[in-house]
Amino acid sequence: MIAESGKSASPQASGGSVSSAARVALIEWLAGDECHALDDAGLAAEFGGRLRAAGLPIDRLTLHLRTLHPEIFGRSVAWAPGETVEIHDREHGIEVSPGYAGSPLRRVMETREPLVVRPNGAGDPAWFHTDLFHGRDLVEFVIVPLCNADGLVSAASFSTTRPSGFAASERALLDRIVPALRNACELLTLRRVESTLLDTYVGATTARRVMAGRVRRGEVETLEAGLMLCDLRGFTELSNRLPGERVLELLNAYFDIVVPAITFAGGEVIKFMGDAALAFFHRDTPAGSCSAALQGAMRALEGLGRYTAPDAELHAGIALHYGEVSYGNIGSGQRLDFTVIGPDVNLVSRIQAVCSATSRPLLMSERFAMLLDSEAAVAIGRFELRGFAEPAELYAPAENYAQSGR
Repeated sequence: MIAESGKSASPQASGGSVSSAARVALIEWLAGDECHALDDAGLAAEFGGRLRAAGLPIDRLTLHLRTLHPEIFGRSVAWAPGETVEIHDREHGIEVSPGYAGSPLRRVMETREPLVVRPNGAGDPAWFHTDLFHGRDLVEFVIVPLCNADGLVSAASFSTTRPSGFAASERALLDRIVPALRNACELLTLRRVESTLLDTYVGATTARRVMAGRVRRGEVETLEAGLMLCDLRGFTELSNRLPGERVLELLNAYFDIVVPAITFAGGEVIKFMGDAALAFFHRDTPAGSCSAALQGAMRALEGLGRYTAPDAELHAGIALHYGEVSYGNIGSGQRLDFTVIGPDVNLVSRIQAVCSATSRPLLMSERFAMLLDSEAAVAIGRFELRGFAEPAELYAPAENYAQSGR
């Protein structure tokens, strides 16, 4: 049974009754394909409307869905009659904010026990004035835990403006439908977690391939793309000079500059290799791919140039090349990696080594440079590349082009 809390809790609220047929219909809908095909907003809107149609005086329905995400603690989905569904992604740290730390929502999630709450008016707590509930004249809240099988606990809140609150039969209905609601919400959460974790650890393009069934070793496709290898300079010196925790902070600060620059330009990081990031840019045309890769590289270098810290500077060497790569699964048995391989990947790695040897921040292969605007790059000479028989002509950004910010 749902327990009560709050100074003005009414022991037996009066109101209408809900038929057993309506209860069965709600449970069957929550368990059915129509419900499971909906997204967060669609579930909240349809479920809220069906509760109202069944006779419940629901004036605000909120779903508080926990997730596994490097930046997001959870998602709030809020519905009210006649309004557009609101969705708020909550960042990590909200769990210690005034609106959440002392709220009944947190209590329900931590204890896994439901609550009925009736705010007492004067001196209402901070959670009552958050973006979900403020100014709505809500009288009573029925808050229930949604305990997922993976250990994450979400919650749902049903609230009303009816002065008497929810009737006993209405609370009993909510008790009965919570397991079906939990299952529907858990399915939504699992889909989001699945997508989030794949995007986080392998990238969006690779995630789509994995979800499309490209999961067997040896399933490889060939594509042409602009390639970028960005390597942090002086990482060994930093590692030897600074404590491990500080080195990790600096490494994360470095990637916080480089990765958004790549993403902004339309590229995708395919691999982190210690202090280096390998990315590819695949646009409609070779020239478009190279232009995007150069834009991402310049943006990354500009960001690193603006970074300041009392104990370290962040400098990188970036190599750019356009070529053909084999993109797919390699590994052994059930432990696979989705990666890019091929001579052109090796070439961009060797060009990056020249960046280090010459202290140049950005170098391009001849093929890459020839696909850019004619004034974008200048030749700097021929260089021996380990593992390649012939010296390679390398290019650097033209000074005027770099200064123009194109």
